[in-house]
Amino acid sequence: MTASGDFTPESARVTRQLRDEILDGVRRPGSRLVEREVAEQLGVSRLPVRDALKTLVAEGLVTPRPRSWAVVREFGPSDVADLDEVRSALETLAFRLAAQRHTRAGLERLRADLDAELDAARAGDAVRARRAAADFHQTVVQLAANELLSALEGVLRSRMRWLLGRHDDLLAMAREHEALYDAVAARDADRVESLVLDHLATGRRAFMSRRDR
Repeated sequence: MTASGDFTPESARVTRQLRDEILDGVRRPGSRLVEREVAEQLGVSRLPVRDALKTLVAEGLVTPRPRSWAVVREFGPSDVADLDEVRSALETLAFRLAAQRHTRAGLERLRADLDAELDAARAGDAVRARRAAADFHQTVVQLAANELLSALEGVLRSRMRWLLGRHDDLLAMAREHEALYDAVAARDADRVESLVLDHLATGRRAFMSRRDR
């Protein structure tokens, strides 16, 4: 059940838990996801696990294997390069539109995401900071008020969140988001675009640093 009392299908709950465990680093790249074992760990039948794995395969987080198991996807440099090219185009557009079209209520939601990220970063809570960072980017897409852009973001959301998880300097990332927030709030689309390009470059360096380690 959700907080509002609405029923949540078990497959959706299992999908959310596995997604979070993968993106939060609990289940590492290359880890096996065997239906029977995951079902036992989560205290559910194998059917919702099977459905969850299919969803995570579609989201690009899991690689299927024959029969009833899969592995957590290992993203290589070419995967990241492909994602970075698409992300560059989508996020530049999203932030420019958000700067032009945001409402007061939308800007308040974006500020709340930023404050949550800053608080978590200052506390050294990596999981909470990265989740808030992902929320910040998702809210920007909502402020852009473009249905097609929102649909494309939905397809890439999990992989985008994975990419944000490459950042180790949590406070530096939050400060970059703070500068982006200020530019969006000022409706300064040109400055937003410049900051987005810098932000994307920071992400590339973060991935390279992690890969080299």
